[in-house]
Amino acid sequence: MSYGQGGPQSQWDPWKPNSQQPWATGDDGRTPDWAALAEASETRNKRRRVFLIGGGVLATLAVGTAVAMAVVSANGKNEANKPTSSLPGVAGLPSASGTPSFAPTSAPPPLDPREFIASKAKDTAPNGPDLLFPGTQLTMGSTVYKKGPKADSTTCATGAAGTLPKILTANGCTRVMRVTYTKDGIAVTVGVAVFDTEAQALKVKSQAADNKSIVKALDGGNVKAFCNGAICRSTTNSYGRYAYFTLTGFTDGKDVTTKDTAVFTAGDDLSKFAFQQIRRRGEAQASAASAG
Repeated sequence: MSYGQGGPQSQWDPWKPNSQQPWATGDDGRTPDWAALAEASETRNKRRRVFLIGGGVLATLAVGTAVAMAVVSANGKNEANKPTSSLPGVAGLPSASGTPSFAPTSAPPPLDPREFIASKAKDTAPNGPDLLFPGTQLTMGSTVYKKGPKADSTTCATGAAGTLPKILTANGCTRVMRVTYTKDGIAVTVGVAVFDTEAQALKVKSQAADNKSIVKALDGGNVKAFCNGAICRSTTNSYGRYAYFTLTGFTDGKDVTTKDTAVFTAGDDLSKFAFQQIRRRGEAQASAASAG
């Protein structure tokens, strides 16, 4: 008996529906072609892998699109024109409950300028009347004072009057610098006394807080003698290891009264300027120490 009556025997195709397998209709006594079967099976597996890989790429693209849409929705911003490649991947998205934390940073505290003028050990920059009171005039606001004579002495008593010489000497004064400024018939002598420590300067400030301890008026050149027997206005203060004083009066020798506001203003201006210059001295040394 023969197989496949009614027409030629069909060739089996593993990918063709209803194709007849060689052994499906019964045993004809022949051995199956195992090599052909193995080759067909390998071809089928390769095609299946191609389909699986292609499907995986499509799935990845779908996930990427979902992430992009989630970012736009979560941010509530219109990012429709933003490239998908610039949006973060799943691993880069922040946690909904996460809070960014940063390690604390601290810069070294700035050096205190006052420390550099509080003692002789740190206050080592050059000093002198022309360094504390530079130039030929002083402008305070809209007022201009002309700089006059200057003096510098390590014998502090020579720059003081009244009871101040004794106070300076008793507290270890090492130097007194004086400069006189003038404006419209008013003269101001500003004096700065130097000590080794801030405590000494503070003690002088306390002891000289009266109308008997004054810096000696400095005249010379175009500045006539002033405050020589006349009533004048004086101030006393200290900063760091420096005590500073002013004495203000009229160059024509008349007495100062409480109504002479220009005299009070002139004395206050020079006292303020002395303080500023001493403070700047400390700031300059602190800045140099920080940079070095």
